[in-house]
Amino acid sequence: MSIVDLAERVHLTKTPCSERVKRLERDGVISGYSATIDPIEVDMGHVMIVHVNLAKTSDSSLEDFNRAVRLIPEVQSCLMIAGPFDYMLKVRTRDITQFRELLGERISQLPSVMQTHSFAVMESVKETSMIELRI
Repeated sequence: MSIVDLAERVHLTKTPCSERVKRLERDGVISGYSATIDPIEVDMGHVMIVHVNLAKTSDSSLEDFNRAVRLIPEVQSCLMIAGPFDYMLKVRTRDITQFRELLGERISQLPSVMQTHSFAVMESVKETSMIELRI
């Protein structure tokens, strides 16, 4: 959205609106801008959720896992969970064949991985990578 459109929406003139946006960027409230890419158009429409159990959960084991999982581009999200498993991964690939290879060759080989459970996503009902502020 342009500054002019934003200013109109929040009932400010362009200059104070622009100054507020710059302050939010400087203060780290706005951490960046991004484009939304249709995963189907880039042949990455297959989504799996993977629950990961680690053999050890010492600080060093967790740090090693965290560092290694960040290097796998197909892992879109990695969440440490309090519950019956240690991590939940959202993995996006071209198809089930590519996922199977990724699971066997990369995810299962991550530091301290003891067990994984995979779930196919049938439909994404709501998905966002940011906090949406309604004005």
